[in-house]
Amino acid sequence: MRVLLVEDDLQLGSALCKALQQSGFDTVWVRRLAESRPQLSSDPVAIVLDINLPDGEGFTLLTELRRGGSSVPVVIMTARDSLSDRLRGLENGADDYIVKPFAVAELIARLRAVVRRTAGFASDQWTIGDLVIDVSRHVVSVGSDVVSLTPKEYRLLVELGQSAGRVVSRNTLIERLWSDAEEGSEAALEVQVHGLRKKIGAGRIRTVRGAGYSLESV
Repeated sequence: MRVLLVEDDLQLGSALCKALQQSGFDTVWVRRLAESRPQLSSDPVAIVLDINLPDGEGFTLLTELRRGGSSVPVVIMTARDSLSDRLRGLENGADDYIVKPFAVAELIARLRAVVRRTAGFASDQWTIGDLVIDVSRHVVSVGSDVVSLTPKEYRLLVELGQSAGRVVSRNTLIERLWSDAEEGSEAALEVQVHGLRKKIGAGRIRTVRGAGYSLESV
C-alpha cells in the first residue's frame, strides 16, 4: 500500500517514513509541494500531509486534489491546532487531522482507519467472498485454510484486495511491488499473478486485457 508523505522537517520526515514502512506501507517521502504533485500519478492509497511547507501550504494540495475529483484519503498533520485551521482542513476535504507533537502509533492507526473506510472495509480483516486478508497479522485464508504466500504474492494480493472488484493496472502493480532498486516488468508481474492464482484459486483474479487485473469474489 503506497503512501505519500509530505513533510519538510528532516528528522520527523525520516522517522515517519521509517515507521510507516515498518508498518507495511510503501512510503514515498517528499519535502515540498512541487515534489508531491508528480507522485500523485502512482495512485497512493493515502497522503499524510504537513501544512507548513517551504513552497506553500498543504491546504493548497488538498484543494487541488478535491477540485480535481480525487478521493484519495488525506491525513493532515500540523502544529497549527486552532479550531479555524482544523475546520479549514476538514471542510476542504481532509479525512483526518492530527496535531503535532503526536504519537507515531496514533498516526498509523488513523491512517489505517481512513484507508479502510475508503476501501470499504470496516476492520483489519478484509473479506472478499470466502477469502479473508488479515492485514494486521499478514494472514490470508480461503475458507478454513490458511494460505502461505511469499512477500511479493502477499503485497500483490493486498494491492488487488484494497480495490476488490475494480481493475488495477499492470503499471500500477509493477510500481508498487518493485522498488527502484529492483527489476520489475510485466513478465515478472505475470509470474507473481500465476503463483498467487495457484494458491487462492485461479478464478479469483480476473485478467482484463490491455488494462490489468481485478480481484473478484467467488
